[in-house]
Amino acid sequence: QVQLVESGGGLVQAGGSTRLSCAASGSIFSFSAMGWFRQAPGKQRELVAAVSRGSTDYGDSVKGRFTISRDNTENAVYLEMNNLKPEDTAVYYCAVALSYSRMTTRNLADYWGQGTQVTVSS
Repeated sequence: QVQLVESGGGLVQAGGSTRLSCAASGSIFSFSAMGWFRQAPGKQRELVAAVSRGSTDYGDSVKGRFTISRDNTENAVYLEMNNLKPEDTAVYYCAVALSYSRMTTRNLADYWGQGTQVTVSS
């Protein structure tokens, strides 16, 4: 059993930066994929970024602005968010999956965090 707890986010001005953290209880070493998803009101959940031991993938809308990183020794994954835009406003969820392809192609994961709100003001 894995529990994921997100932190960070909050209210940020457009053009600003913030960093999300996700701490996992239990070992995540066996999980191939870790990622961040987001869901805005009235919209479907979408992949923001994913990382495996050899790959990273980003949603088109965040490429060049967001960076995902993973620390297996600390059982954590991070999302550095720069040049934020109002359209980045959403609840951000941390997730882990045994299959990287299932996460990046089907938005599927084995465990999810509760989510943390990021609001970008214009």
